[in-house]
Amino acid sequence: MNSSSELSQKGSGWREWLLTDAPASRRQARLSSWYRSWLAFRSNPMAMFGLSILFALLLIAMFAPYLAPYDPFIQDLAARLSAPGTGGYILGSDSLGRDILSRLIYGSRITLYIVSLVALMAPIAGLFVGTAAGYLGGWVDVVLMRITDIFLAFPKLILALAFVSALGAGIENAVLAIVLTAWPPYARIARAETLTIRNADYIHAIKLQGAGALRIITRHIWPLCISSLVIRVTLDMAGIILTAAGLGFLGLGAQPPSPEWGAMISAGRKFILDHWWVATMPGLAIFIVSLAFNLLGDGLRDVLDPKKSK
Repeated sequence: MNSSSELSQKGSGWREWLLTDAPASRRQARLSSWYRSWLAFRSNPMAMFGLSILFALLLIAMFAPYLAPYDPFIQDLAARLSAPGTGGYILGSDSLGRDILSRLIYGSRITLYIVSLVALMAPIAGLFVGTAAGYLGGWVDVVLMRITDIFLAFPKLILALAFVSALGAGIENAVLAIVLTAWPPYARIARAETLTIRNADYIHAIKLQGAGALRIITRHIWPLCISSLVIRVTLDMAGIILTAAGLGFLGLGAQPPSPEWGAMISAGRKFILDHWWVATMPGLAIFIVSLAFNLLGDGLRDVLDPKKSK
């Protein structure tokens, strides 16, 4: 009797230990998976190069007041259109004598502001629409996907111009216009993922346990869609930057005297033949940041995309 009771106590203690340690084991496995993903990402030199550029951009935006050699808004007409390296202007000055390097440094804040808001809002909107259409199906799927097709039928910049024209010029309206044109691809990705997941055996088991549609979507479908959306977001950042720059170039984004890169190109286009640096420097900034996002997106796709062959 004593030996059997001791065994039962040991067995119950062992089961109790397993139940107690199970969450810790899952956390350890999750951390191990993240670490392996980081090692795979770190082994890609081009992805690390893109990440380094974006990290440097973040630091530049954070410490802009300390890095900018001049106030980006102060005009010095006596030094207007100074060539790079002359008069203390490393990248030259614009038509109003403002330091181009200082304006580029402060303009990085506007670029990150636009990119951050669009990267947060557009995938969330697409996730809501795509998962609702894919899981509910029927007339909900038909209506939501036809609306998505209408948005996809127009070029993004043209559609963004239409929205900004209706909302009015300004950086907030430009962000909203870009979000309204950027969400449809995320909706299609989320719908495709949902159509695959909703017929899985574990989803049917969850339904038998009494789980409702909202719980299934939020707790079991959304987490599986995130990796695909993250990959798409990083690959779309270059297009978002170009769209924002295009709106600024046309005078519909950030308004003067804000040092927005697209607006800087617009202001320097009339001097492109004789004073090339006025428009070239902000154009190079847009090119470098867009390239960095593309390299980062390719690296994340290699790590996070389960369908990619190893």
